[in-house]
Amino acid sequence: IDQNQKGSNRTVNSYSVRARLKKEVEEMKAQDPNFSPGLVILQVGDRDDSNLYISMKIKAAAEIGINATHMRLPKTATENEVLERIREVNENSSIHGLIVQLPLDSVNKMDTEKVTNAVAPEKDVDGLTSINAGKLARGDLGDCFLPCTPNGCMELIKRTGVSIAGKKAVVVGRSKIVGAPMHDLLLWSHATVTICHSRTANLSEEVSKADILVVGIGKAEMVKGDWIKKGAVVIDCGINHVPDESKPSGKRVVGDVDYTSAKEQAGFITPVPGGVGPMTVAMLMANTVLGAKRFLDSHQPGKWSISYTELNLQKPVPSDIVISRSCVPKPIDCMAREVGLLSDEVELYGKTKAKVQLSIMKRLQAQPDGKYVVVTGITPTPLGEGKSTTTIGLVQALGAHLKLNVFACVRQPSQGPTFGIKGGAAGGGYSQVIPMEEFNLHLTGDIHAITAANNLVAAAIDARIFHENTQTDKKLGIEKTDPNTLTDEEVTRFAPVPPLLDTNDRFLRKITIGQSPTEKGFTREAQFDITVASEIMAVLALTSSLADMRQRLANMVVATSKSGQPITTEDLGVSGALAVLMRDAIKPNLMQTLEGTPVFVHAGPFANIAHGNSSILADKIALKLVGPEGFVVTEAGFGADIGMEKFFNIKCRYSGLRPHVVVLVATVRALKMHGGGPKVTAGMPLPKEYVEENLELLETGCGNMKKQIENARLFGVPVVVAVNAFKTDTQAELELICSVAKAAGAFDAVRCSHWAEGGAGAVALGQAVQRASESPSDFKFLYDVELPIADKIRIIAQKIYGADDIELLPEAQRKVELYTKQGFGNLPICMAKTHLSLSHDADKKGVPTGFVVPVRDIKASVGAGFLFPLVGTMPTIPGLPTRPCFYDIDLDPETEQVNGLF
Repeated sequence: IDQNQKGSNRTVNSYSVRARLKKEVEEMKAQDPNFSPGLVILQVGDRDDSNLYISMKIKAAAEIGINATHMRLPKTATENEVLERIREVNENSSIHGLIVQLPLDSVNKMDTEKVTNAVAPEKDVDGLTSINAGKLARGDLGDCFLPCTPNGCMELIKRTGVSIAGKKAVVVGRSKIVGAPMHDLLLWSHATVTICHSRTANLSEEVSKADILVVGIGKAEMVKGDWIKKGAVVIDCGINHVPDESKPSGKRVVGDVDYTSAKEQAGFITPVPGGVGPMTVAMLMANTVLGAKRFLDSHQPGKWSISYTELNLQKPVPSDIVISRSCVPKPIDCMAREVGLLSDEVELYGKTKAKVQLSIMKRLQAQPDGKYVVVTGITPTPLGEGKSTTTIGLVQALGAHLKLNVFACVRQPSQGPTFGIKGGAAGGGYSQVIPMEEFNLHLTGDIHAITAANNLVAAAIDARIFHENTQTDKKLGIEKTDPNTLTDEEVTRFAPVPPLLDTNDRFLRKITIGQSPTEKGFTREAQFDITVASEIMAVLALTSSLADMRQRLANMVVATSKSGQPITTEDLGVSGALAVLMRDAIKPNLMQTLEGTPVFVHAGPFANIAHGNSSILADKIALKLVGPEGFVVTEAGFGADIGMEKFFNIKCRYSGLRPHVVVLVATVRALKMHGGGPKVTAGMPLPKEYVEENLELLETGCGNMKKQIENARLFGVPVVVAVNAFKTDTQAELELICSVAKAAGAFDAVRCSHWAEGGAGAVALGQAVQRASESPSDFKFLYDVELPIADKIRIIAQKIYGADDIELLPEAQRKVELYTKQGFGNLPICMAKTHLSLSHDADKKGVPTGFVVPVRDIKASVGAGFLFPLVGTMPTIPGLPTRPCFYDIDLDPETEQVNGLF
């Protein structure tokens, strides 16, 4: 803008604006090195003038540090194709500004209004959508994007130092792009505004009243100098071409104001070209930077805007399914937004569950983690002591009642127990993941994907074994054609991967395969495993990225060659196909609790055969989402001697995460069992010792809890004991457990009633966990992985189980030598033993002593990344009871409601 007063000449231009924006972008990148403001300019056709404007915008963006993309569509593009591209950009969280370059140069009919309004208002840096225009008209200037040309005009006026408030302003032209928004901006800056147009009478007279004049009428040099009030600020938005023989092109660019004559009258005036145009581009960049800032502000780690669901507690407590159905879950896309997930990071599976894209890890990688809590338990009865219920009750307390950001991370249940004897694993009472049917039945198909992947490996091995019978180059080194003459050593060379299904079928524990005549007599014994016992399930739970999962799947050892070399799925050529089958399963599943707090349900490895913990990926994403003051509560399967030990020594070793608190769940009934109480059997009424007060029996059994507190403290993490209260427990019994726990070194011990009261019944537990998370922690692993295999097993047996020693039976000893020779000796150990005793014998309750742990075999899950010694006998596929749960399950064809699940 040129100033002509007292002979001086001062220029105000866009360069200072660009310098300020460049500095702001640098500050954003200092806050997050991976962040850049993103701009997309969408062009239809190939108009020369549009190309010129776009190149100016791209150049300005590059100077400032904005990542600008020119998205070109051909002249043949349809309106639907343009709208689809706009939708894509709207969904892309790395783009903060979208410009549709007008006019749309297409051979097809285009509704410009429809196209410009398709741009998400929060990305509409041109300020052209009806929503942004409406906000401007209403004066909501801080909550919209201001159109770039009018905003640039305002910036130029402000730079003159002339106060706008109280001045008479005249706007010539009423276009949506310049005139109409210019009127609104001047009005909200307290000018008295007249808007003139083609129907205005006595235009020159109206113009002459203006202290501030903005012209955007589209007529070359229409406004003459003698129209203009002496000393007025004149802003010329016109771009017109007039003939000029002296120019190579035969024409020159002029504005809507006759600059030569107007300059003599105006106090300040913008030239054309070089006045409003560059400032318009600068404002476009300013809006893009503003959009990026707003995005960063609204997506700060831990900046949640979450609504909680109020429980309507009933007495007596109804069945789990009745409670689950009584609560209407929030739409899962709403839940995702509340916890800071972006729309392009979420894949909806219906209304109540969704998968979360792994791309979020890159977006949040610079954010600090929240506090990490693991829920485990004392050695349980066959009924279970409520670890899942406590996990959910604790997160409901921390979230809905203590108003902290909190995520639960739990395992996905197998259909085996769901249709067998145990039922589902969504928690219980008023501490559940909902909807229960969705949680327990299929979820998003992850377990089926594992079944498919595992069975593909089994098929690949069977095919390889079959074809090698008739080939001379036998990689497995087995020359015999009659499988019945194979030696034990030869059988273990290919150790075929068992096929899987996610149902308890005891008759598949040992089968004969290859009986068809086409298999040419190559019959052999085989077995099925339940899906959750598969190494692929353990790989899913321990992986940290898609590339890492692909590598772990490739590393799975499925055979050994004659020379003793391990043969992997990569050698079989099947690892790429496995990764394809698992590409969706790797994404964590988002659900919610009864009180509206978020839950990740992901992976479900067996707790006694594999490591019994949900996925590292779910924990890592949740820790970023909750922010530094938030909490992530995850659960480890079975008692602390199994699930917690594996959580620390295997899961934390691969994740690099360091837990802040252990929550140890204890119950009166389990401790009475450990004190010498009668046998507890699932499906049978509890003996009277468990439903009547018996402090002596209880105190004797507390030894098991003391040992598990000691086990947790071996890892240097504070322990909070959660006493899960049942209605038959007495006050004296609950107080006894709490006092014994504190005396044994627990940070705190708290009685909980979350089953009957939801989060309100676990508020004291939540407060204790919060305090414990702030206490000193000195996390350490139990053993160094570089130690010999037998030494690592011995350390676990002696320090965690309380054994005198271990005994390696011949097969286990042979495997120690084999795995050491193959280079697998430095893997962590995943003990496969009963969960019903600290020892290897399920009948030994309390704190057994004076025993030696017999290790009958050791198997390698090289892809997952651990060795698992087998202690005692455990079926890898359970059987169904006399009256399985499926007897009661049915579908109502009218309402489509699942009945009898619980």
